[in-house]
Amino acid sequence: MKAVIKLKDGRQMTAELYPDAAPLSVANFVELAKSGFYDGLIFHRVIAGFMIQGGGMDGKMRPKQAKTVKGEFASNGVDNPVKHKLGVLSMARASAPDSGSSQFFICVEDCSHLDGAYAAFGKLTDKASEDVAIAISKVRTSRVGWYDDVPAEPVVIDTIEIVD
Repeated sequence: MKAVIKLKDGRQMTAELYPDAAPLSVANFVELAKSGFYDGLIFHRVIAGFMIQGGGMDGKMRPKQAKTVKGEFASNGVDNPVKHKLGVLSMARASAPDSGSSQFFICVEDCSHLDGAYAAFGKLTDKASEDVAIAISKVRTSRVGWYDDVPAEPVVIDTIEIVD
């Protein structure tokens, strides 16, 4: 199963999803994508050399809520073998292990310090997709409310298409 993240500016990123490693996270992501939940949301947190995060805020930084799912990672009692390397998709969360919902991040470098603490559930499939994620991580940012790393020009998700 694949997910194609299409941006409003025409760029896209394709990722394969790993339901064997994180079945709850994949099922949640797929359900939200198929329902149109992500359409029009933004990548609201971008940090060069680390990751890009999206799936929970609109262009005015207003949160969009979704149900939470169990955190599928080692420190939460779940064997998830996916390592946080360049291109890996993982569930964002607050400090509580089961607080992940709709927000996800894409690693733009190897981030082994996240292994075992976040639910990795997919990976970008090609260099072109990785290049898009890396380019997003390098856009000019500003502070909006209590967020420091918000793109000055919104990076908008047009849609996320699931391909079986």
